[in-house]
Amino acid sequence: MNLRRDVFQAIADPTRRAILLLVASQSMTAGAIASNFDTARPTVSKHLQILTECELLGQEQQGREMYYHLNPQKMKEIADFIEPFRKMWDDRFNKLESIMKKYKTKK
Repeated sequence: MNLRRDVFQAIADPTRRAILLLVASQSMTAGAIASNFDTARPTVSKHLQILTECELLGQEQQGREMYYHLNPQKMKEIADFIEPFRKMWDDRFNKLESIMKKYKTKK
C-alpha cells in the first residue's frame, strides 16, 4: 500500500523541521543527521522516510552511502501556498499600526 503523506503534517513535527534545517545547506547521510538528535536512529530514519515520501527531501546514493538533500521545488510550493496568508497578516498588522499611530497622536 502506497501512502500519500501530507506535506503540512510532515512539517508540523519539530524534529522533521530540524532535519530540514540541517540538510538545507548540505546533503547529509542518515547517520550524520541522527547524530544531531537524542533519539534512536530508527526514529530518525522514520522521519527521513516521511520527509522523502512528501518529496521534501531527495535521496542520492554515493557509493555505499545514501545522502539526503532538500528539495527546493517542494519547499517553494509550500512557500507559494503560505504567501497569500503572510500578505493578509502583513496588511492587517499595517492597518493596526496605522490606527495605533493615529490614536497616539490624538492623546
